[in-house]
Amino acid sequence: MLVEIYTDGAARGNPEGPGGYGTVLHYTDGKGELHVREYSQGYVKTTNNRMELMAVIVGLEALKKPCQVRVYSDSKYVTDAFNQHWIDGWLAKGWKRGKNQPVLNVDLWKRLLAAKEMHDVTFHWVKGHAGHAENERCDQLATSAADGEDLIEDIVIK
Repeated sequence: MLVEIYTDGAARGNPEGPGGYGTVLHYTDGKGELHVREYSQGYVKTTNNRMELMAVIVGLEALKKPCQVRVYSDSKYVTDAFNQHWIDGWLAKGWKRGKNQPVLNVDLWKRLLAAKEMHDVTFHWVKGHAGHAENERCDQLATSAADGEDLIEDIVIK
């Protein structure tokens, strides 16, 4: 089964303020019917990169059986980490990068690696949101959750 995951993180307000992330899963069941599931989380005091990572993790962790997965993200950081094999280098160096500097968000990278382990996952960068309605929807979910300081729910994962 092919599952497409569209993700986004949105930082709102001041640096100490809230942010949020949204994840949309598209998949076709055995009967050929398209299904859409949306997850969102609001009022997350963190950075854009952490929110992007969380959005991908939430989507992958929601899948209960092995799937072929395409992750679409407007974060080059997340997509390049896999497509340009940054993460392989980080692992080889003991979670160090560049001039022996520590990799940030190691806890989330490890969780992401565990979440993608049973799936065939590819990462695709979406430049901005132009022409990608699903990615725009993720942005709306994340922004609305953050601005409202509450949770939007179709499904909420804590």
